[in-house]
Amino acid sequence: MQVNFPLALSSALAEGVFSARCLGVNSSEQLFQRALAMIPGGVNSPVRAFRSVGGTPFFTKSANGARLTTADGQELIDFVLTWGPAIHGHNDPEIRNAIRDALDRGTSFGTPNPLEVEMAELLLACFPAVKKVRMTNSGTEATMSAIRLARGFTGRPKIIKFSGCYHGHVDSLLVKAGSGALTQGNPDSAGVTPGTAADTLVAEYNNLPALAALFEANVGQVAGLIVEPFPANVGLILPDAGFLAGLRELCTKHGTVLIFDEVMTGFRLSLAGTQGLHTVVPDLVCMGKIIGGGLPVGAFGGKAEIMDKLAPLGPVYQAGTLSGNPLAMAAGLAAVRKLQRENPYPRLEVLGQRVRDTLLAAAKAKGIPLQVPQVGSMFSLFFNTEKVRNYDQAIASNGDLYRKVFRYALDHGVYLAPSPYETAFLSTAHEGKDIDQACTVLDAAVRAL
Repeated sequence: MQVNFPLALSSALAEGVFSARCLGVNSSEQLFQRALAMIPGGVNSPVRAFRSVGGTPFFTKSANGARLTTADGQELIDFVLTWGPAIHGHNDPEIRNAIRDALDRGTSFGTPNPLEVEMAELLLACFPAVKKVRMTNSGTEATMSAIRLARGFTGRPKIIKFSGCYHGHVDSLLVKAGSGALTQGNPDSAGVTPGTAADTLVAEYNNLPALAALFEANVGQVAGLIVEPFPANVGLILPDAGFLAGLRELCTKHGTVLIFDEVMTGFRLSLAGTQGLHTVVPDLVCMGKIIGGGLPVGAFGGKAEIMDKLAPLGPVYQAGTLSGNPLAMAAGLAAVRKLQRENPYPRLEVLGQRVRDTLLAAAKAKGIPLQVPQVGSMFSLFFNTEKVRNYDQAIASNGDLYRKVFRYALDHGVYLAPSPYETAFLSTAHEGKDIDQACTVLDAAVRAL
């Protein structure tokens, strides 16, 4: 029997069947089985697959404040926060109202719009390194464009990145990458040609002597050095004292463009990102996540003489149909302006320290080796006897213990990142009973090991 799919779909919509299924009537298990038939691995981003922690991923039907509600009706205190953007918590009323107002004016124009200008002015006011900026649709687009711009500006072919740092799924940057690539056990992606990989030099984070030697072995060849100032895609790694300043010194010495990937840390650690925590000023900065208020967004900016190499002023081409989308700009402006007005960073630091201290106290009581690097509203767990300073030490941590903590926490209403190699996030919405409940669960999760 042949089925006319357009007619079948119309009939289902008319009967309310299709919309009911999409609104989460099905369980997470049922939804996942349906997804597996159509979507590779059943997910649209690999780390969501739960492969490194076991079990079936849950599907979220709604989110509010610090909590997610799953398709199965379970409420979870969320420490993933859409991987960073929700610094004010989910479904923030100010951001929602800004999107609603923008929606009344249209979803997309294909022309410049006033909100793009307001966003550019806001980013320049907050980030010392940014004198000109261009919007993109994702952090991946931002890093890809910054790499191309560094090559176009210098006329050089090679890029330096660090083991474990993830800068999006750009071919030339998927070498010794973190995040989902590491979670899936594929830090070097299939489909990246040897020629592309040959132009990417990989250094060890927190190792300035080795980096200096790498520069000397490639004199006059390195266009740019890209780094997460606080690597957050291999767990969270903190920079040694003087390391970021050493990067600046080496890049200046060799005429290399220093690129800070602040897609995660931008506006999360301070209004100036990591630049609010130290005096190191990069040449280019990549941003995303918070500046979209939960909608797809990215941006890259920096020195005017570098940015002016972009088309239409210069020879480096970069474009995007939806770049500067009015809905994303409205949401991002609301999110950042709320940060300016409320300055929640001291409160977020207190929350971060409380989670860190809870985990460390529980581990000490049980005699379990645990490192909890934490800065502001970001933290991660490394079951390791040593302080984790680089990629090799991170992946040497005990992933089995993390998986046990993850499963216990999830079963008791707390959602941690579904991978030993990701960073957890806090929001202002976690204050009060949610942080009390979460810390109780996390303490029990470690003591149950």
